[in-house]
Amino acid sequence: MSFIENMKKIAKQNCKTIVLPESQDIRVQEAARKIMDEGFAKVILIGEKSNLNPEITLDDIEIINPTESDKYDIFVKEFYELRKEKGVDMEKAKEMMKDNIYFGTMMVKMGYADGLVAGSICSTADTLRPALQILKTAPNTKIVSSFFIMNVPHCLYGEEGTFLFSDCGLNMNPNAEELSEIAISSCKSWEQLIGKEPKVAMLSYSTLGSAPLTDMTSKVIDATKMVKDMCPELKIEGELQLDAAIIPSVAAQKAPKSEVAGKANILIFPDLNSGNIGYKLVQRLASAEAYGPITQGIKRPVNDLSRGCSMDDIVGVVAITAVQANQE
Repeated sequence: MSFIENMKKIAKQNCKTIVLPESQDIRVQEAARKIMDEGFAKVILIGEKSNLNPEITLDDIEIINPTESDKYDIFVKEFYELRKEKGVDMEKAKEMMKDNIYFGTMMVKMGYADGLVAGSICSTADTLRPALQILKTAPNTKIVSSFFIMNVPHCLYGEEGTFLFSDCGLNMNPNAEELSEIAISSCKSWEQLIGKEPKVAMLSYSTLGSAPLTDMTSKVIDATKMVKDMCPELKIEGELQLDAAIIPSVAAQKAPKSEVAGKANILIFPDLNSGNIGYKLVQRLASAEAYGPITQGIKRPVNDLSRGCSMDDIVGVVAITAVQANQE
């Protein structure tokens, strides 16, 4: 069973409601139809019915136009209370609640939905800004980050070819403290979605002091120590080169005493350059399935799509979002 099919199976056990605020996108309409047909989640479309393709049957799907909704005035007042100290007056609140993503995010905040997926049309910033303003970060979490689940065919490494890569989509150059938070959040995400023990490799161009200490390596070393201090139960090692992290024979030479080296299933990249390059190299050269970027660290699940996503990509991210909502 593929990763996404397993996500759908888990989601079916406790069907959640996911908001899709970009209803004007035909890919979103097609995805909504497929999700409802497969029955692993309920979806709510936000937007005007006049923008829907009449050739796609959506009669059984709730479609909400923000300004025509009986929830509009309630959401305006709630958003005003949330943001008045940030300079938002009532008129500004009314205007912002006309925005599909802001309205959809408020549905999640107020308990009318369990999660939101957007980004097929809007930018990452436009997708995540409402979530950070309305939902805020999860308890005991200081930074929002992202990850990819990578499924590498015919691969003996990781968790039978499955890895979590982070952060590959949001934080450009995290400092040591931020990097440690990303690692801890990634462990929680791995346990939520995969259900296996996390084994974390903090990646670098050096393995346990094999290269001279620099600002780049010391950041990774410091972050690893912070995680060990905060969460001593986690299996984590750093700094590790990629081959020492996932290949047992290399680990036996470079880090023979490590309980993570050669067995890592979570790879934490030191910056966005390396993370983005790394996941795309694996995706393209190894024909791997890459699911993400999935967001972690927000109080309720909100996930971003690539603007080049397919209908099936949207279906997959909704399935992951539904499982995240289930775990919460």
